[in-house]
Amino acid sequence: MTNVQSLSTDQIAAFVEVARQGSLRAAAEVLFITEQGVRSRLLALEERLGVELYRKARGLRRATPLTPQGKLLLPKAIAFLEQAAELAELFANEPRVREVHVVASQYLIAYALIDVVRRFHAKFPDIRVRLSARTEQEIEKELLENPDAMIGVAAPYESSPDLTYQHLFSMDWSLIAPPRHPLAAIDKLKLADIVDAPLILYERGSTGRQHVVDAFARLGLSPRVEMEVTTTNLIVRMVEAGLGVGIVPLMPSGAVTRGHKLAIRGLGRQIRAIDSGVLTRKGETLSEAPRTFVEFIKAHDFSAKSG
Repeated sequence: MTNVQSLSTDQIAAFVEVARQGSLRAAAEVLFITEQGVRSRLLALEERLGVELYRKARGLRRATPLTPQGKLLLPKAIAFLEQAAELAELFANEPRVREVHVVASQYLIAYALIDVVRRFHAKFPDIRVRLSARTEQEIEKELLENPDAMIGVAAPYESSPDLTYQHLFSMDWSLIAPPRHPLAAIDKLKLADIVDAPLILYERGSTGRQHVVDAFARLGLSPRVEMEVTTTNLIVRMVEAGLGVGIVPLMPSGAVTRGHKLAIRGLGRQIRAIDSGVLTRKGETLSEAPRTFVEFIKAHDFSAKSG
């Protein structure tokens, strides 16, 4: 069987609109996506086909931005889109399952989105939500470079100017320690009280670690980091095993520490709160399925216990 290169209708549509409109900016306006989104789709198409399809040099506007290879492809690309539209209408009267691809942090998937998706599926059985776990930086990169990733749910330290952030909830920080740990007996706990304790902290490069390290640095303090881990669940389990203390953001619902034998002491606003929300590409109009999911998640009560 011949090895057929994978081509998406999004890539072909971007190419056709650039040919029709004459520029990336005009094509982006027609497709309701960002100029960077059009550029990414065209670059992916060129990589698939192994040829340059449009001229990227700045300067005088030409009658057409297409290369000779682009001109050769154009009529076939238009036919490709017409055939794709016919395929989409082939079973128009059949019930369809639509998919929403959501990229989110492991923390938010484990402690927030599983319950949201369960409730969403019960209310909208014809819309399937596909969750992919990524770090905060990877979520932004995925949204900017992968057209299939429609929505991000994250706690960005500083959101990209190419993305729109819609706030969902905030989380304050708490110290978690074994039940009889000396720090558990201090009512108004300060970061200075924690500085010499063996601390189990998030790994380097994570948003959570940045919040904690910045707070200590503002006080001229350097915490004693005993271990570095990737997830909040690991910090909770290690603290429960007596390997040290942890500083973690806690969901308003109490889902993070429920069922674990831990002492919890709130740190108030000594550490900048974690703001979590929905990320979408700036200037892009969401189709019905992802828009329905965004509206649903914004209406969800994250302070309520799941069940």
